[in-house]
Amino acid sequence: MSSIADNIESVTRRIQKATEAAGRPENCVTLLAVSKTRPADDVRQASAVGQRAFGENYLNEALTKIEALSDLSDLEWHFIGPIQSNKTRQIADHFHWVHTVDREKIARRLSDQRSPQHPPLNICLQVNIDKEPTKAGCSADQAVILARQVAELPRLRLRGLMAIPDPDQTEDELRHSFRRLRQLLDDIRQALPSMAGLDTLSMGMSADLELAIQEGATCVRVGTALFGPRRPK
Repeated sequence: MSSIADNIESVTRRIQKATEAAGRPENCVTLLAVSKTRPADDVRQASAVGQRAFGENYLNEALTKIEALSDLSDLEWHFIGPIQSNKTRQIADHFHWVHTVDREKIARRLSDQRSPQHPPLNICLQVNIDKEPTKAGCSADQAVILARQVAELPRLRLRGLMAIPDPDQTEDELRHSFRRLRQLLDDIRQALPSMAGLDTLSMGMSADLELAIQEGATCVRVGTALFGPRRPK
């Protein structure tokens, strides 16, 4: 059985090859290790070989893990799950990034509850790029409006967009979804020319990271290829 260190090396090679094949600059894509449902020891093993960014979906599980790993002060925690209003304070307190902001109410609560002692919270807007009725995210039509609202909030730093395209699509359809998210980020940059730091496209997972990188991903969220099949919550 491959170790976590071996898996990280393998995925890193995949990212490097895809980046080179796409003619993009070296090290322009961040590997976000999706550690949801994984024990703190798995995160510790990954950190031992240089992995720093970890994504969590479930707040209570994440808080336990963050506390258990508090000795690793250089870890970067990304919240990538659905956000309930009663969870925003703890998310604002304990995370460096949030990828799943899809409405103004949540953004405003995160800003209001982010301590001035912390740097602004990095935010990606989640877009329901394929208009799936059961999936979270704002519509593409709403994204520019929401971006304007988030950009005005003092304790947030708008960084870009996140999407989870329909996994049942063909490769061509999936590529089109990634491409539409990239174009939407370009649209937001044009609408908000004074906003610095709109540099993030969080898209692509274990099975499709190469395709996402070809279409401009700057952050790929990988769990299964690093830690093995997902364990029950």
